[in-house]
Amino acid sequence: MPIYNKLVRDLIPEIIEKDGKTCVTYILDESSYIAEVNKKMHEELAEYEEAETAEDSVEELSDLLELIHAAATFHGVTIEELEAIRADKAAKRGGFEERMYLVEVHDE
Repeated sequence: MPIYNKLVRDLIPEIIEKDGKTCVTYILDESSYIAEVNKKMHEELAEYEEAETAEDSVEELSDLLELIHAAATFHGVTIEELEAIRADKAAKRGGFEERMYLVEVHDE
């Protein structure tokens, strides 16, 4: 009997039961929930970094995006509001499309 002790997607218990198995779950309180979302982000980021194909990379990015949606909702913003903040920041400071790597800054 494997023990997982981790945050899972909402439909996982239903999927487990459809497979003829049973599972034990409980609902996290707010502080535990955001801590587990953060932990899961680190897990998914590590899986993204270890991905060997573009397809696997995109799969892990989708998991990260789902967790970003969850964290944004937890912090009281919609994805549209989050996107507006991202776009505003990109307009003011740029994005990462040019692959700019800063080596040093000289104060003259």
